[in-house]
Amino acid sequence: MLENVHPGLIFILVGFFASLCGEKARKMILACCPFLAVGSMLNISLGTDLSFTFLSDYTIHYLYVDKLSWIFGAIFCILGAVGAIYSCHNKSAIEALCSMAYVGSSVGVVLAHDWITFLFFWELEAVSSVFLIWNDPRPTSRAAGMRYILVHTLSGNCVLFGVIMKLVQGEFIVQNLVAGPHDAAFWTILIGFCINAAVVPLHAWLTDGYPAATLTGSVFMSSCTTKVAVYALLRVFGGTELLIGFGVLMALYGASYAVMENDMIKLLSYHIVSQVGYMVAGVGIGTMMSMNGATAHAFSHILYKSLLFMCCNALIYATGVRKINELGGMAKRYPLVFVCFAIGAFSISGVPLFNGFVSKMITVTAAEEAHLGIVALLLELASIGTLLSICFKMLYFIFLRPDKGMAPEKRGIESNMSVAMVIGAGLCTVIGLFPEITLYQFLPFGPVGYVPYTVGHVANQVIMCCIAVIPFLMFLPRMEPHTAESLDTDWVYRRPLKAVFTGIACLCFGLCRGLGHAWGVGVRQSMFLMANPMQFLDAKPFYQKKHYSPDNYRTSIADTIMIILTVLFICIFYFRTSL
Repeated sequence: MLENVHPGLIFILVGFFASLCGEKARKMILACCPFLAVGSMLNISLGTDLSFTFLSDYTIHYLYVDKLSWIFGAIFCILGAVGAIYSCHNKSAIEALCSMAYVGSSVGVVLAHDWITFLFFWELEAVSSVFLIWNDPRPTSRAAGMRYILVHTLSGNCVLFGVIMKLVQGEFIVQNLVAGPHDAAFWTILIGFCINAAVVPLHAWLTDGYPAATLTGSVFMSSCTTKVAVYALLRVFGGTELLIGFGVLMALYGASYAVMENDMIKLLSYHIVSQVGYMVAGVGIGTMMSMNGATAHAFSHILYKSLLFMCCNALIYATGVRKINELGGMAKRYPLVFVCFAIGAFSISGVPLFNGFVSKMITVTAAEEAHLGIVALLLELASIGTLLSICFKMLYFIFLRPDKGMAPEKRGIESNMSVAMVIGAGLCTVIGLFPEITLYQFLPFGPVGYVPYTVGHVANQVIMCCIAVIPFLMFLPRMEPHTAESLDTDWVYRRPLKAVFTGIACLCFGLCRGLGHAWGVGVRQSMFLMANPMQFLDAKPFYQKKHYSPDNYRTSIADTIMIILTVLFICIFYFRTSL
């Protein structure tokens, strides 16, 4: 019954009706109805292509399903259902609407087969997500949301310009562009996708915006925008070698900044940049294994990253504390959160038995098989940074070290939040234990050709864990997060670019003010001249103010008689001549 219903539309309708209902009804709708979208997505047959004609000669393919769109659509629907459970205690109707519309638009992008439908949902995703930032009551969220939407406006315009050029060229279907001409359309669309994928140095919107979002909103944001961009890169730019270098840079850059970060959510945001780097590198390598690796890691990343965000946001909800240096002893106080966070940490670090292990190393192995040894080495080096910052640093300083007494409990963790965390942790574990039947068989680019549980692969991960734990224990006192802010590329538009725009604005204001003053003076002088036009005949200088008086310009009676006699003389002379 649901196989021909668009799953993204279900999410949007769920959000719409939830926003109109009271608090109790909203909880029920958010807890139950998103599973209709999951059922719809899982029941859609491969090869489905629903469309209608638009403007007589353009076909809108609003629901197209192949293996690539199906696996991304499925994981977005699962995320939407789990995230809705996590957020159903939220009293904000606006957030319910925007979060569901955000997930629905993400599903809409991956199921779109023509450029207009793709662009529509791409823009809806950006618009709906910014309200998850603006809905947070902190004053900093307003400015962060404005920066976020400005960057995504740039991304959307890049994609829009490229799409317009493609439509002019007669290309209406979303397809791989690598084999075609690398023209302006190619590059503008690629730049737009890279902005949304948080490719360094275009990533600062993510680490600036996600920590400013609401506690429940950031769970959705951690999983949708960048992974939708990864899907778009896989679909349109698979095999673009330029992306290999950017992917490696992202993996190292994000992991390095995460090691230094003190804010829990910002640290996890940097790891989004790092983990998406593996996916971008896989897209760039362009082999069947690397593309499958990028897809598998995107699938796993959505699960463990949303789990980590749920755990950290649960602690913030309960204590009101975001800084790692102010926390400690949380394992004893919140054992369920500790267990779920540990599963998420082991997953993102690639520890065997969890889903990150069965997905991350596919891309590394693909790089080795493509004779890109330096790429594989650098990606493994980034994994050590992940182990240091999340598996060791966050687990120890937040949960295992003695309680510092700086984070007293303000309120308990909601039961729906605990249920969502348990579901997320269970999915990470099940996929890690049974990757063949839960993940690999659904990958879109042919046979995977990778077996995770071999002696070599497991030993490699154990060695990396040992390499990471030794410096952590040696420099444990120095590993505690510091309170200083780490400068990132957002400094460019926070400081010098802000000064440039402020200077330009002041210059424009000064010019407008000067032109306005000159216009006012001109109008006043014109009105004065129009009131006394005879002053042009006066010999006095123009700048000397003169007042109009009729006596100054009244002619004498002799002049009048002379004019009359002259006219009479001309008339008499004319009539005598005619006679």
